[in-house]
Amino acid sequence: MRNEKEVCDICEIFAPNKKIVELLKNEQLDEDIVRQLAEIFKTMGDPTRIKIINALRERELCVCDLSESLGMSPSAISHQLRVLRNTNLVKYRKEGRSVYYSLDDDHVLCLFGQGLKHVLEDR
Repeated sequence: MRNEKEVCDICEIFAPNKKIVELLKNEQLDEDIVRQLAEIFKTMGDPTRIKIINALRERELCVCDLSESLGMSPSAISHQLRVLRNTNLVKYRKEGRSVYYSLDDDHVLCLFGQGLKHVLEDR
């Protein structure tokens, strides 16, 4: 006899609904899109990159500002920004000898904001 606290996470009888399965198969995303989306979430899954995205929510910042505010070396910040840039989460512009970073577009802000809202909702 099973312990009442055990939770079964699979169906006791395997009986998929053929109509629903066919609908789901027709609605599947292209593999390239799946890979790109997974890459975005993987990139955002790093605590340092989350801190950088959070810092860039309100304004563009230069590498020096990010370095000082996050207590990391400019080269470490630059490396993380390169990763964010490679997935089009941030963009940059040069002004003289300084490089300023900002979020690539409102979609990045929305992704971050929705995740933050989800984390904070039960607090």
